[in-house]
Amino acid sequence: MARTATAKVIPLRPADPAAAVARALAALHRHLDRCALAANTTKAYRARARSYAAWLGEHAGEHPDAFVDQVGAEAAVTAWRRHLIAAKASPSTVNQALAAVDLLYEVGAGLRLRIKRARVPRPGEPEALTPKEQGAVERAADRRAIRDAAIITVLLYTGARAEECARLDFEDLALTARTGTIRLHGKGDEVRQVPVPAPARDRLTAWIRHRGGEPGPLWIGQRGRLTTSGITQIVLAVGSDAHLSGLRPHRLRHTYATRLRQGGADPAQVQALLGHASLDTTARYFRAGAAEQAAVVERIFN
Repeated sequence: MARTATAKVIPLRPADPAAAVARALAALHRHLDRCALAANTTKAYRARARSYAAWLGEHAGEHPDAFVDQVGAEAAVTAWRRHLIAAKASPSTVNQALAAVDLLYEVGAGLRLRIKRARVPRPGEPEALTPKEQGAVERAADRRAIRDAAIITVLLYTGARAEECARLDFEDLALTARTGTIRLHGKGDEVRQVPVPAPARDRLTAWIRHRGGEPGPLWIGQRGRLTTSGITQIVLAVGSDAHLSGLRPHRLRHTYATRLRQGGADPAQVQALLGHASLDTTARYFRAGAAEQAAVVERIFN
């Protein structure tokens, strides 16, 4: 009597979907511990992946095959994308969330998803300070403290991100009476040297005299090194004193980039000074707003 061969049965759904999500999250966390992404990006990816896992737990009955195959995974993530958009998340937030979940599936389930990204509107003119507003900010910082004036100076005259400013050590500065550079530790552990112009050298030199030349954190608060949050709080306080409520470090970075462009710097120079990975990011500073376009037309034709 011939024996009947039995085919291997492949389950259409994992025995425990929650366990599959937990394994994928654990794999993602191990991957993020090893990779060279910026600290803020790593933190955001962890949070977005946990958010997706929580949403999936609430909708397990609708997506039991979210970690079985490509079809099930893409159906689940597409539904989550719709959920985020319905909750009025910004396109950039949606796309960051999708990038985090893409990585979750790639390292945790060996799947490469193809999910349409949210359309990000083309950014217009960055919200830079006007020269009058910049002057008010610098005067307000000078009135507060030597340290705060130096911090505002670094943000305004080197284009440092808040986290780059917070990471500065004394050894990252090289100042003389006529020259100066600052070493900024950017995203993905990229390091760049940025020239320090005269107005910034004066304030930084004043802070170094007050601080002393000991190695270690450049900015010291009551509990040691100032954090990114501490830098942001100083900028908010200076903005309030200058009657610019809600002033954030990134607006000072926008101001730096806009002044470079207005002064004749080309896109490649601005990209290098800001530490942008892509020239597309830098391009936004080269789209003048309506007021500046009108001023150009008046100057040319008069």
